[in-house]
Amino acid sequence: MASYHAAAAHRRRATGPAPSLTGPASDVHPVLRRATAPPAALDLLAQARAGLDEAAVLETPNERYATAHLAALRTAAAVLAARGRPEPTSRRRARIRSAWEVLPEIVPELTEWSALFASGARRRARAEAGIQGAASRRDADDLIRDVAMFLRLVERMLVLQPVLPQPRTDPDREEVGGAHRERDDMPDAG
Repeated sequence: MASYHAAAAHRRRATGPAPSLTGPASDVHPVLRRATAPPAALDLLAQARAGLDEAAVLETPNERYATAHLAALRTAAAVLAARGRPEPTSRRRARIRSAWEVLPEIVPELTEWSALFASGARRRARAEAGIQGAASRRDADDLIRDVAMFLRLVERMLVLQPVLPQPRTDPDREEVGGAHRERDDMPDAG
């Protein structure tokens, strides 16, 4: 059986160049590659993961809630660092906007997550201020679960994006409309 797989692999290698984007659909397989996000975004994701781990072991509900919410905010900041675009500058100073307001404009598929975490911002502020009963144990547990799901979603979105294989090109040939032709600007060897 092992020789069958080896022979099939040899046949695939011997058939020609790497799969092309213009070839049959069966030739193109998405390949997961790491580090598609900039280093700043990856660092924010690592901080968010550490904050979420910390929130899970803290004792008081207020601390757990505030730390988990901060992890969600760092996750949103990672998305903005990776996909954000600078706002056009104007003469008058623009109002400061929350990450939860900006995130849906940059990545619309995260709108519901933005609304969820924006709704918990006041509770987080009260919990950070030490107001007794700002967050219950259940509030903290629910938020930790939500942030964990949000973080996994964003990690997949930013870090493990499928990348299609690119067709191999020969430096002596250029591709035009899916077909190869000899380049005219190359000097003749003979």
